[in-house]
Formats: sequence, C-alpha cells, structure tokens
Amino acid sequence: MKPKIGVVVCGFIENKQFVTNAYIQSVRYSGGIPLILPLIRSDQVLKEYAALCDGFLFCGGNDITPLLFGQEPKKGNGQTNISLDLFQIRLMKEVLKTNKPVFSICRGMQVFNVACGGTIFQDISLQPGTHLDHMQQSDTRSEVSHKIHVRPGTQLKKYVGSLVYVNSYHHQTLDRIGKNLTVSAVATDQTVEAIELPSHPFAIGVQWHPECMYRTSSDMRELFGSFILCATHGGSVSAE
Repeated sequence: MKPKIGVVVCGFIENKQFVTNAYIQSVRYSGGIPLILPLIRSDQVLKEYAALCDGFLFCGGNDITPLLFGQEPKKGNGQTNISLDLFQIRLMKEVLKTNKPVFSICRGMQVFNVACGGTIFQDISLQPGTHLDHMQQSDTRSEVSHKIHVRPGTQLKKYVGSLVYVNSYHHQTLDRIGKNLTVSAVATDQTVEAIELPSHPFAIGVQWHPECMYRTSSDMRELFGSFILCATHGGSVSAE
C-alpha cells in the first residue's frame, strides 16, 4: 500500500488555504499519496494528523513571527501569520514524537529548527560575513543558482552525495541550530542549507526547493524517493 503523506498547508491567499502543486506532484510521482493538512486550531486534530499519516512534508512560505524564536522584528523581516506559525510548529513537535519521516523545505526547514529551539536570522543581511544572493532571478524555479557542500556522515549525503547544485528562494537563514539537530550542508558563504536529526530515521530539512527541481534533477528525485520509501517501511530505509 502506498504511504499517506501529510502535506502541511503552505499559507493563506485571502481566505483560502493553499499548497503549491509542485509539492503534491513530487509526492505523487515518488509513490506517495498526498493528503493536504489544513490549519485547524485543535490539539486533538494535531494528534489525529500525526496518527493518520505515514510521513509529513512541511513546505515553503512566508516568514516566521520572530517572537516565536525569542526575538522582536528587525529590518528585513517579511510578512508573517502567527496562527499558521503556531500550527506548524506545534504540528512539527507532535510528528517528531512519532518517529515518522519528516521532510521540511525552505520555510519548513526554518519551522523545523524553531520547533527544536533554534533561531533564525530575520534577513541574510544580519548574518555575519559576506553572502551570496540567495533570492535568484531566473526564468523558471527549476534552474540552479549555487552549489552546496554536504557534510560527510550525514543522512543527506547518502541520498544526494557531497556536492549538489540547487535553486535558491529565501532571504532568511538559520542562526542558532536547534537542540539535537546537526547541520548537514552549507553553501560556499557558509549559509546553512540543510539540517537533520541524526537519531531519527528520516528528519531532514533543506533550504532550497527540491520540488521545483524534481523533473530536472536525479538528486532531487532520489531525495523525495528516499523520503517516500522510508514512509512506506514505517520509518526505516537504507541508502547505498
């Protein structure tokens, strides 16, 4: 039976909750059944979501309310929605308890970090040092922007190797890394590009958008495929 993958709602457009189609299709073509999980203000519903699905995909979106990681707004902070932030952070904490596979993309990686007690640079201009332009201007979101280096001994390296070219659509970056998380990839400017929970069968966050590169990159298909395979086998997967 194909695994049920909870695709967590990305955000709101006026009074509508939405998920970008590329996430849904990447789950589908990797062999999972995508189930959209809308924002519901209920602890019981969070527990039912966690029990219902075999794996969870946290997607990209707007910025996270700075108060939720112990800061007040600084210059460069963008649009936020505290109801969505609280829902996603609480759901992340709930699903991490289950040991079920969790794949977090862009904002989703930042939610992952904050849920584990980490913090965020509200704008890359606040990150020490000089920086690449991480908000690419290209004709399509599938085009690559810069390279990342994946650290040895990480889960991510098993799936994509040591050097990967990725797209880039973010202005915020990770600062303090959350409890028990490890950095698994960085860009050449040392911006954190991926984190993971080593004790977990599959809990990986990436700062780029692999769903947009699914059709053009075998590495991104391998990453999604490994996520779905782990969900199929109840949280265990081996990678050569």
